[in-house]
Amino acid sequence: MGRAMAADGVLEVPVIDISAWRDGGEADRAAIAAQVDDAARTVGFLQIRGHGIPEATAEAFAAALDAFFGLPLEEKKALRPPSPGINRGYTPPRTEKLSLSLGVAAAAEDLFEAFNVGSQATDFPDLDLPEAHYPANIWPSLPGFREAVEEWCAVAGGLARRLTEIFARALGLEEGYFVPFTDHSLDVLRMVHYPPPEEETVTGRAQMGMGAHTDYGIVTVLWADRVPGLQILGGDGAWHDVLPEPGCLLVNLGDLLARWTNDQWLSTMHRVLPPADERGRAVRRRSAAYFHDGNWDAEISCLPGCVPDGGEPLHPPTTVGRHLAAKLAGSRAGRLNADSPREAARLRAAEDG
Repeated sequence: MGRAMAADGVLEVPVIDISAWRDGGEADRAAIAAQVDDAARTVGFLQIRGHGIPEATAEAFAAALDAFFGLPLEEKKALRPPSPGINRGYTPPRTEKLSLSLGVAAAAEDLFEAFNVGSQATDFPDLDLPEAHYPANIWPSLPGFREAVEEWCAVAGGLARRLTEIFARALGLEEGYFVPFTDHSLDVLRMVHYPPPEEETVTGRAQMGMGAHTDYGIVTVLWADRVPGLQILGGDGAWHDVLPEPGCLLVNLGDLLARWTNDQWLSTMHRVLPPADERGRAVRRRSAAYFHDGNWDAEISCLPGCVPDGGEPLHPPTTVGRHLAAKLAGSRAGRLNADSPREAARLRAAEDG
């Protein structure tokens, strides 16, 4: 879904301050939209400053993650969903291979453990939404956990929706263009933990903390520890390290936004190496990705003005639900996704290089 551009072997993720989007003038909004458009076309990742999320909210959320992932493994396993097709609840370590979502088999299962919550049918009582797509959440009996997580969902979701406003301006669309596609969005918060090993360990080259993948939906808001591990694949075929700047949230674009823009905006491939210190010893890392994926029944086809005169769209129309089902069948159900041949070829080339 596009190739992030490196310059002289360095791939920089731009820092964009969006604080003036709400309170600034027309020139401020135009400048922010232009910066986002440039980052979307060249990197597919952004670092967002001025997002307005209080530090206390982030600290309470981080404490909730620590409390949950510190539970005994068997207690966490009791919160697994009834089937892999239900994208909720607990995922134990070494049970997923994210590269399968691109149609590439990994040598070993990914090391991370995770806990997912997301949009439920009951969140939209006036709509008759299928519970298969909007399943109920699974919550641990952990004091304060649900409250902290729901607060983070509220603020991260608010930021994601603000970003779609900026996206509309950057793409020359009318204000509110994306609202009909996202007013009952399939949003998921995936809280991820790369646990420290029980013994001092140096991991092998083929072992991934989280395997290479592109994000599936519209936009992802990522909170992460400032611990090395995250890498994005550049157009030069090399992997480049990304470390969030203090006070910033990482944001990356997903496959559906790339399809909308005919790949003019990038859904950039990324992975997480087993987090390690400067001596190669495995260390702990936490992150939380808020996926703003769109309405399950929304049809995604190329946006006006994104296909050159006389050209054809690079991707056929699809629905959010159909696209997510194919991707999740790879990462969660262990089936190779055959719908990403170009990305599979890029990943194989990077692995062989």
